[in-house]
Amino acid sequence: MSLVIRPIRKADVSDAVEIIIGGATTPQFEDPLNVDAYWGSVEETRDRRGDVLVADLDGVVVGVCQVLVFQHFQHTGGWCGEIESVHVRGDQRGQGIGTALLEAAEAFAIEQGCYRIQLTSNNVREDAHRFYRSLGFKATHHGFKKHFSS
Repeated sequence: MSLVIRPIRKADVSDAVEIIIGGATTPQFEDPLNVDAYWGSVEETRDRRGDVLVADLDGVVVGVCQVLVFQHFQHTGGWCGEIESVHVRGDQRGQGIGTALLEAAEAFAIEQGCYRIQLTSNNVREDAHRFYRSLGFKATHHGFKKHFSS
């Protein structure tokens, strides 16, 4: 079997969204039929020096993550990478796919001149926290989110 981490293509979007649905804490907000909305986020991410990466196992998308790149006001205006939406298809977890995705995300951030990469993870995802720590991520901050009603 051959695993390749590569930038997402528009043809991958529905499969990537299905993977997110399989691991999301709020799957009701996802719509794999609305490819254009997701593709718009890919284009916006790329316009800002980031990308959405997929794990392609023998031609089948089995994982996804988004790498955002932004200029930090601190660290003398240094560039930061932020990892979002890390998901691996349920039947493929524990096979090294998540590790490959995050290693590729780190390499991408380094290529973009980032001095650090960061991510947040839902408090209920204890297995994910162990996984991130195993890859050298440290829980140095406590994150907060506030959702707006629509």
